[in-house]
Amino acid sequence: MVLLGIVSYKIFPARLGGQKGIADFYQFISKECDVVLATSTDNKEITESPFKIYNFLFNQWKGFLNVFYIPKLITTIRKHKVDLILIEHSYFGIFGILLRSLTGKPFVIHSHNIESHRFLVAKRKWWRLYVRYEIFVHQQANFSFFKCHEDRDWAVEQWHIAPEKCMVVTYGTHIHETPALEEKKLCREKILQLHSVKEDETIFLFNGSLNYTPNIDSLNIIIQYLIPILQKTDFRFKIIICGDFLSHELKDQMALLPQIIFTGYVPDINLYFKGCDAFLNPSVLATGIKTKLVEALANDLTIISTRSGARGIDETITKEKMILVENADWQSFAAEMIKIKIRKGFTTPQEFYNSFYWGNIVARAKARLQELI
Repeated sequence: MVLLGIVSYKIFPARLGGQKGIADFYQFISKECDVVLATSTDNKEITESPFKIYNFLFNQWKGFLNVFYIPKLITTIRKHKVDLILIEHSYFGIFGILLRSLTGKPFVIHSHNIESHRFLVAKRKWWRLYVRYEIFVHQQANFSFFKCHEDRDWAVEQWHIAPEKCMVVTYGTHIHETPALEEKKLCREKILQLHSVKEDETIFLFNGSLNYTPNIDSLNIIIQYLIPILQKTDFRFKIIICGDFLSHELKDQMALLPQIIFTGYVPDINLYFKGCDAFLNPSVLATGIKTKLVEALANDLTIISTRSGARGIDETITKEKMILVENADWQSFAAEMIKIKIRKGFTTPQEFYNSFYWGNIVARAKARLQELI
């Protein structure tokens, strides 16, 4: 099978969770079949890759202009004898319809969110228009991949997508077993040294793109609710916040709180996933699956999350490693933070790795794609 992936924005180099999700998916599926990628022109720093990459497309904000590249895409399909087209996100779904009509090749939409929901959360005025477009292109697709069962169920129930025409292809991890205890201890020691954290302080982590509405909301909850509650106790803690694009307003607010350590973007986030005591996810504006929760669990980091923030991750396979709190119950959330060290000793179950290891994910995806050609 030869697969043409069409990517509407920058994924090389992959820094953010969504970028990593696409880059990793193609890296692993290229071990199962031949892959060709057509990407946007902002993919300039492309390192050595196991598949052919053409970076000539306009990104999603000028996506309609790619109609002028339809002949070039057809040439690429014929040159590489492509069997199937896989479009990342629904943005370029219309081009899947055009290419199918001109080449006879089936196309699949690899959805990473219900995009119209995400645009609503981000307060995009035109989100209602996108609802109609998103439904149309998914209904026209030969098949759809969704990132979590909640998104797939929504598509089946609200968009009337036939259940046999969609499946869950979740965000994955390179890690297939629990990291060694010694490695985790070394990471913690490094964090203590880097940030002058005391041995008896509990270390929490929050990371992500800090201009993304759900992440901004989570930061406001940490600052306005969780820290004030904890300040009324004798609990000793630090909250490490990693990520870029932080607003000056939030940076100024965090500077007033000695419990917060803001690192900015860090090249090795796994250091913090392995060395902290727990990951905080107080999100109540959830869309898709939180990629950082998958990464945290893969690194054997316990999660404290709201129920809505943990969508896409089945608590029956995470067991004690994911502590769920009812939405907006910040007193209970803070209480779980205080108790976190008592819960030491639990490790991420192997069942989690069976479900979220990229090798297993792409094997399931490839089997379904093979049926379409």
